Amino acid sequence: MTTVLIALTGAAKWTMRDGAALPAGFWAEELVDPYQILTAAGIDVVLATPGGVPAPLQDYSLDESMTGSAERTARLRAALAGLADALARPQPFAAVDPDGIDAVFVPGGTGPMEDLHDDPDLGRILTALQARTAPVATVCHGTIGLLSARADGGWLFAGYQMTGYTDEEESQGGPGGAAPFTLESRLRAEGAKFTAGAPWTEFTVTDRNLITGQNPGSAAAVARQLVTALSR
Repeated sequence: MTTVLIALTGAAKWTMRDGAALPAGFWAEELVDPYQILTAAGIDVVLATPGGVPAPLQDYSLDESMTGSAERTARLRAALAGLADALARPQPFAAVDPDGIDAVFVPGGTGPMEDLHDDPDLGRILTALQARTAPVATVCHGTIGLLSARADGGWLFAGYQMTGYTDEEESQGGPGGAAPFTLESRLRAEGAKFTAGAPWTEFTVTDRNLITGQNPGSAAAVARQLVTALSR
């Protein structure tokens, strides 16, 4: 059976430049929608975090101002309830054998800005997948996790076209300049060919084996493209 590793943050806070901590975690729809799309396609999904710590939900992602309706919030809550055991006891990245998975998907929420950008075990997994050009997919702040994949001091995704949560979106819906770094600026500085659509619109980019989405509303599209890539 085809297996996808969903690499989740373990960080419930995001530390700002001044040391203040903002609530963080994974974004509900960026996990739920892809999980449902992947499993509906007959794909086995494994959840993992740094150290195998419980995956924290970014509570604000269930606010109706974010989901668009009380009905949507209720559906997301129900789906997360069904995943409660897996979220409470994910695999540790260190225990993941890259040979046993066919692709990686990294959801966002602001947690990855705290712990995934430099996680060595996530980097090991991504490096192994890159060696065989297996599909790698990310969405929103999850794209920052790509920075963990390095070899001989170089970033393995330098020169790739990609997208993620933009600086404009961060200034409108996040801490902006209070953050220690922003996703778009950091990826550009590392050598990414970063591109984006209008703020808060669905936008995805595919370059070789890498599939990336700009924001929460792009998560389902990324997952559908990942299913297509795995069927080839």
